[in-house]
Amino acid sequence: MLTLSQILAFLATALVLTATPGPDNLMVLSMGISRGRRAGLVFGLGCALGCLSHTLLAVVGVSALVAASPLAFMALKAAGGAWLVWMGVQAWRHAGQPSLPGSGGEAAPLRQLFVRGLVANAINPKVVLFFLAFLPQFVVPGHGPVPLQLGLLGLLFTAQAAVLFGLLGHHSGRVGAWLARRPAVGPWLDRVAGTVFVGLGVRMMVAR
Repeated sequence: MLTLSQILAFLATALVLTATPGPDNLMVLSMGISRGRRAGLVFGLGCALGCLSHTLLAVVGVSALVAASPLAFMALKAAGGAWLVWMGVQAWRHAGQPSLPGSGGEAAPLRQLFVRGLVANAINPKVVLFFLAFLPQFVVPGHGPVPLQLGLLGLLFTAQAAVLFGLLGHHSGRVGAWLARRPAVGPWLDRVAGTVFVGLGVRMMVAR
């Protein structure tokens, strides 16, 4: 099992890494500003829970296979980049349209945003390799089964990411709510968010 010193050292490092500006933060920030607090919060939670897939991969060792296979890594990069580009194009296509319909129709759009955040994180190859390199550094073989420690560390990382991304999405949504009272600005916010997603997707596909 994990010791208190392991947990504190891991959480301190994880909090710093999660708070450091990166693709996930930019996506959550853009979604919150362009779509509002609830959308930013739900999308951020989706991004955070996407870490569970990387935890599972790290535990079973599939991440090592991806890291060792250039072809698999390139395929994952292409898929992740294409997904982000698709999200960006959709934001441009539907710029200015309300993200949430009237009463009785809110569950589906929010669920879709959650799934988009989940997938955007889960298919990010850099996060796969990050988990493969990061989690083992805090594993102490003498403290119990390594797979169990990896799993617990992954859950801790996911939990703190959910808190930080949720706060980021919520508070960026306040900015979005203020801007929403100026209808002429709404379509441009969607286009800015779409541009961010497309840029991140292209960067993912071409980066080494």
